[in-house]
Amino acid sequence: MRRRVILALLLAAPALAAAQPYRWTDDKGVVRYSDTPPPKARSVQKLPALPPATGEPQPLFELARLQREYPVKLYTSPTCKEPCELAREALNRRGVPFSEVQVWNPETNEELRRVSGAQEVPVLVVGRSVQRGFEQSAFDLLLDSAGYPKAGVLPPGRQKAPPPPEGYVPPHEREAAKPLEPETAQQPAPRGRYDPSGLAGPPPPKPGRYVLPGQSP
Repeated sequence: MRRRVILALLLAAPALAAAQPYRWTDDKGVVRYSDTPPPKARSVQKLPALPPATGEPQPLFELARLQREYPVKLYTSPTCKEPCELAREALNRRGVPFSEVQVWNPETNEELRRVSGAQEVPVLVVGRSVQRGFEQSAFDLLLDSAGYPKAGVLPPGRQKAPPPPEGYVPPHEREAAKPLEPETAQQPAPRGRYDPSGLAGPPPPKPGRYVLPGQSP
């Protein structure tokens, strides 16, 4: 009897080791990921069960397959600093190859809106799954669900922020390049009927003998 119990536990161990991730939308419209069923959430989706972590490096052909089936793309912008840098570091830490799209003109803005439904960065896309904003646990869960190896299995990446796109002008330079609006010359106010500015002053006194007050000339 004891042997049967041990055997049953051994057979059930792989199933217990595989976590069941969920993708869901909260009441604010933000996409979330968790390994427990979310309470009162919209658009709940079960993702593929996570394989148990073995710590063994995956072959290069397996990584190439993941890149082909679940390509990783990061949307940033030239003006996005700390959040985009954290997102970039999270991918580099796991050694996940990714492409980066800088959002800066009408075409890339439209692409971002079509992919994520919003105009904010960073945005991580893994296959067809989308994460808006940087959140370490959500990034990890997206990559885990696709089958990418955990941190420490692959050599860390060294991908840095790309240079600004050709033709991009920083906001402060755009402000400085704006033509100055011509100042409206102040026109003199029209003179009315009782405007004293055009009157010559009182006539100068005529020269004569000086007379003190109270004395007759």
